Amino acid sequence: MTVSVSIVVVLLLIAALVLRWVLLGNKQQPRFYDSRTCQGRNWHHAFPSSSVQDIREFLLVFVEAFAFPEKEKLKLNPEDQIFQIYRAIYPSKWMPDNLEIETLARDIKARYGISLEGVWSDDITLGELFQLTQRARAEQA
Repeated sequence: MTVSVSIVVVLLLIAALVLRWVLLGNKQQPRFYDSRTCQGRNWHHAFPSSSVQDIREFLLVFVEAFAFPEKEKLKLNPEDQIFQIYRAIYPSKWMPDNLEIETLARDIKARYGISLEGVWSDDITLGELFQLTQRARAEQA
């Protein structure tokens, strides 16, 4: 094999790896959830007047926006910061994402009528966002 053919092969392999990374990303569910058990008790303690259905529906909106498996939704805790979850998936700000925050914003607006632009901060928790959804529901009723 000549040097020029070897260089072409190496460049093609590198291009294939870069393409795979761009198309599939390096996304994975944050590792700290692997060892977590069901957080339902924490949700009920934080929001005793909210129904199990309301909590699960909210968590489903979140896991769908982040493309997590539905069965993992109850591993999320009300104290989890949304941006911290995002950064656990995408530790580098240069890493391309799958628009999870934008998808969450769109879905929260569609489901609850809440614009995240007006309430977003990098330290907003799932519990704080859930509380906003419950207020919005109460106002709609």
